[in-house]
Amino acid sequence: MDMEFSPEDLAFQKEVRDFIAENYPAELRGKQDEGEEMSKEDFLAWHKVLYNKGWVAPAWPVEYGGTGWTPTQRFIFSEETARADCVRLMPFGLAMVGPVIYTFGTPEQKAYFLPRILSGEDWWCQGYSEPGSGSDLASLRTAAIPDGDDYIVNGQKTWTTMAQYADWGFFLVRTDKDAKQQEGISFLLIDMKSPGITVRPIITLGGEHEVNEVWLEDVRVPQSQRVYDENKGWTCAKFLLAHERTGIAGVAASKRGVEKVKAIARTELDGDKSLLSNPFFKRKIAELEVDLTALEFTELRSLAGPNAGRGPGPESSLLKIKGSEIQQRLTELSLEAVGHYGAPYFRGFGEGDNEHPIGPDYAHRAAPSYFNMRKTTIYGGSNEIQRNIIAKMVLGL
Repeated sequence: MDMEFSPEDLAFQKEVRDFIAENYPAELRGKQDEGEEMSKEDFLAWHKVLYNKGWVAPAWPVEYGGTGWTPTQRFIFSEETARADCVRLMPFGLAMVGPVIYTFGTPEQKAYFLPRILSGEDWWCQGYSEPGSGSDLASLRTAAIPDGDDYIVNGQKTWTTMAQYADWGFFLVRTDKDAKQQEGISFLLIDMKSPGITVRPIITLGGEHEVNEVWLEDVRVPQSQRVYDENKGWTCAKFLLAHERTGIAGVAASKRGVEKVKAIARTELDGDKSLLSNPFFKRKIAELEVDLTALEFTELRSLAGPNAGRGPGPESSLLKIKGSEIQQRLTELSLEAVGHYGAPYFRGFGEGDNEHPIGPDYAHRAAPSYFNMRKTTIYGGSNEIQRNIIAKMVLGL
């Protein structure tokens, strides 16, 4: 694979780099590194800048608001936003339900929802997992019973990321309890302000309010908000998960993460030699970079698929497995690099009488980041399930 950029690609790279330098919101710079809580407005600030530029949905077809970029240009854009530590855009609208709607939705659904996803007017959440139905997603029990032109929905969803901010959610619900598991599921778009919806926070080990449980009690949902045919929602679910898994790979962000770990490892703390002088630690870094380069090439091949008229295939499972494992290894190395300074982490530590937490600033987020990244091999379909998909779809076993 030729990794040399053409003169046109280099010009595009400069355009993206200059645009970020001139337009990225100043209040967001460094905010993530400081471990500050990100509000809905923080996430949407960068979203709206990109929307106004026409760059908010590079992977979408041009007729629905996409950029028409080549796979190389999309790769350059992800590299440059990661290099500049830009806040990542929330994927639930742009990378998940948006492609489902423009692929399977009615003309009315496309006309209403797609522009609002692009502009950021609607914030989305994902209602897939349930207590007892995570990796075995098809065993979900949230039920939707027809009632005239509506469904009456009852059930519970869990691990619903950013649902506390959501205007809309896309939910998998059971519409035929007597059918085979995958054949009795439908895909509904639900207004999160509907009567009967309750969102309750789940606080993570790092102290963040990122995920939630969502209760649906006699929620009335118009059948016009069902995407695709009744009892055929599993088709939409599989399509969405393939897009989600491709995004989980996070190659550009991991490359930036490697640079940060190296910078930490070069630092001499308490008079000790830097960690990069330790051959064992250097080997860990080198092995990680080799694996990350291999993943990068795999992602580039995957990006070429949609450009040739194909959606993400089973290669998205490969990207998900290796990408999530690399992200975990990165946080493990970060925690190892900061040593004992990563230990005394508590939410609010440093407030009041302790104005300055112990140790260097870069150490303060090492432990919560490590805890948070434990989830990456589970969400989007656990890595064990992805290996089964690869065995069946790639190896033919």
